[in-house]
Amino acid sequence: MPTPDLATLIARQRPGYALQREFYTDPAIFAADLQRMISRHWFCALHASDLKEPGDYRVVEIGPESVIFVRNREREIKALVNVCRHRGSRLCSAAPGRAQANRFTCPYHAWSYDLDGRLIAAAAMPDGFEREGHGLKRLPVRIVAGLVFTTFADPALDFSAAEAALSQSVGVHGWERAKVAHRRTYSIQANWKLAIENYMECYHCQPAHPEFARRHVYARPERDVTALEQAGVQRAAALGIRIPFVDGYACAAASGAESISVFRTALDAGVDSGTSDNRAIGRLMGDFTRHDGNSTYIDVGPISDFLAYADHGIVYRFIPRSVLHTEMEILWLVHEDAVEGEDYDVERLTWLWHVTSLEDKKIVEWNQAGVGSQFFEPGPYSTREPFPARFVDWYLRELARAP
Repeated sequence: MPTPDLATLIARQRPGYALQREFYTDPAIFAADLQRMISRHWFCALHASDLKEPGDYRVVEIGPESVIFVRNREREIKALVNVCRHRGSRLCSAAPGRAQANRFTCPYHAWSYDLDGRLIAAAAMPDGFEREGHGLKRLPVRIVAGLVFTTFADPALDFSAAEAALSQSVGVHGWERAKVAHRRTYSIQANWKLAIENYMECYHCQPAHPEFARRHVYARPERDVTALEQAGVQRAAALGIRIPFVDGYACAAASGAESISVFRTALDAGVDSGTSDNRAIGRLMGDFTRHDGNSTYIDVGPISDFLAYADHGIVYRFIPRSVLHTEMEILWLVHEDAVEGEDYDVERLTWLWHVTSLEDKKIVEWNQAGVGSQFFEPGPYSTREPFPARFVDWYLRELARAP
């Protein structure tokens, strides 16, 4: 049976219900996702500490696109499209590295580019060839509290509200003076939207994430946590920690600004951090002189999400690969002066979110398997799933835009 056209599928969508099967299984709709939503928005590519010296680079991929992030001679971070301007070969593999002789040389025909993407060598070209017009294509870069963002869109969505909210949240957590203690990629055999919807709600947290639920009161029904949340607010106030609540999730379709959401929630009594033993690591970050027993959640655009504790931070990068394949890369951040083996132990630091990510991989893949059934019928979102419901509304508005 052929897939109905997008307009028909969007018109069929019931408000407050999950998406229909085709949105999670059809390759043509995945292509539209990339063109109309993913490519329109800003996404976090890496942390600035990944690129320490001029010539250091890291390749970041989204769908079929590949981007080289490199620190140039002036120590600025540039985003260069990983496509040679001769006949289109990739210049760099996915492995991070350092540009030899401060240049990128195409492995196919040896066209060479400097760290700003300017073409500096192209042998045997005809008379009249102008190197100036054949540099690597560049993407805009915004760096906020050490987080490096880019977008494929031209013109780009207004990033100013997201930048301000990030400065007032992860900026307070000191992420500008952070480094990557560990990174890990989880391969999920499911559509990217199922991974995002799962991340956006905690209705599933108690049955699926027992270790997370023991530590984070956000995982529990609201009637059970009011006193704990109030205590968390009081602890933050006593330390002078002021991180404003921002409700700008799913705003971009209407306003032309990037989506941004910030909220804080308490940890359980006696829990200082999201570590295996509930204790903070040896060096706190940012404005924190001691732990306040809270965590801060930040969501920027559709595929970049962040979680901050007083002692460490977590970056979630959702990477759509194909219609039934999504990668989730997690970066664990610690203070730039923290010493492994003295201030922190990697296994203790990463344990909670490694366990939780394996659980997420399992339940999202089960979700995909069920959605693929001919008997699947979208069900209604619960009162504890407001963000997935908003995501679906946002996604459909973006998909309805002209390509």
